[in-house]
Amino acid sequence: MTDSPLRLVPVTPDNFDAVCAVRVHPRQEHLVSPVMKSLAEAYVHGETAWPRAVVDGDEVVGFVMAFMDYRWNPAKDPEDIRSGLWRLNIAADRQGRGYGRFAVEAVTEEIRRRGAERVYVTWKPAQDSPEPFYLGLGFRRTGELSDDEPVAVLDLGPA
Repeated sequence: MTDSPLRLVPVTPDNFDAVCAVRVHPRQEHLVSPVMKSLAEAYVHGETAWPRAVVDGDEVVGFVMAFMDYRWNPAKDPEDIRSGLWRLNIAADRQGRGYGRFAVEAVTEEIRRRGAERVYVTWKPAQDSPEPFYLGLGFRRTGELSDDEPVAVLDLGPA
């Protein structure tokens, strides 16, 4: 455990129910999948998914999932391997306290530790979109789309 009570921890049988109970604000439900769907995707994409509970002390306050070493478009460029933020759910009653920023920064550090020089994220372009949040953290749009979602990148520099 670190000096900070904030940390990312694996989803385990002991915290599974608390992680699944994380619900975003109702005005955000159209922007992010529920945690249960994310955990199912993590199971199906086990080779690239990195799901974690966001914990403050002993309390689960959110969920974050990264993708690691994903082949972006192997038909176009087999060398384009990316890592980034796949999902971020902070409990509605815990938002505005820095948990989202912490989760993104912790994922970024894990990706940097693994040797990547960039972190990617997408979002749904809709009302209450997290775009200002991600741009405020230093992400910049790449001009690409993933399905109908803009792609943004944060340059980390050499690991």
